[in-house]
Amino acid sequence: MPLEEMSRFFNARVDNYEQHMHDVLSGAEGYIEIAKLIPTTEGLKLLDLGCGTGLELDEIFRINPTVQVTGIDLAEKLLEKLSKKNDARKNQINLVLADYFEYDFGENAFDVALSVQTLHHFSYNEKIGLYKRIYDCLKQGGLYIESEYMAPTKEFEDFRFAENKRLRAEEGITGGYYHYDTPCTVENQISMMKNAGFSTVEIVSRFGNGATLTARK
Repeated sequence: MPLEEMSRFFNARVDNYEQHMHDVLSGAEGYIEIAKLIPTTEGLKLLDLGCGTGLELDEIFRINPTVQVTGIDLAEKLLEKLSKKNDARKNQINLVLADYFEYDFGENAFDVALSVQTLHHFSYNEKIGLYKRIYDCLKQGGLYIESEYMAPTKEFEDFRFAENKRLRAEEGITGGYYHYDTPCTVENQISMMKNAGFSTVEIVSRFGNGATLTARK
């Protein structure tokens, strides 16, 4: 099956997206546990990378109903669904149809940055560069939360990256984002975050094929 361009892949699966994501995170409980990590500070400013239809935000708003959200995603149809679900919170949600590797987050702008199941498609260099920008956009003492699909072993990680390279070469793909899972081990993910400047990175939980990490600026 040919690789699919990333936004096209997710736009085509908007109807089944939420059920799939619930399956990945073992149902609503996974999102509840992520939401519990969000401080209850009044007017907290949250950056949500790859926000999709906002499943994590559904739970976060229950815990902190005053949170101010900037949500970024490549898939227009996912953002449309998120917007419809949160029509009453339009003054709290700024949705951005953009590539979060290119979008300017600003500096010292957010209390918390969050990514849920979105970074396992990208290279080391792409992720380290993104982590540096996440670090810069956080206020001093700010928190980055990542809940992600992780490779069980370095051998598995290496195979997936090699296979992605092979498939792209076969199909003549020389640039752009295409949907193929290239997860890293937890250890390598932590190493990349520290390389980007985060001094403290902790494993909060493990689930199925993934883990939730927190990093503090």
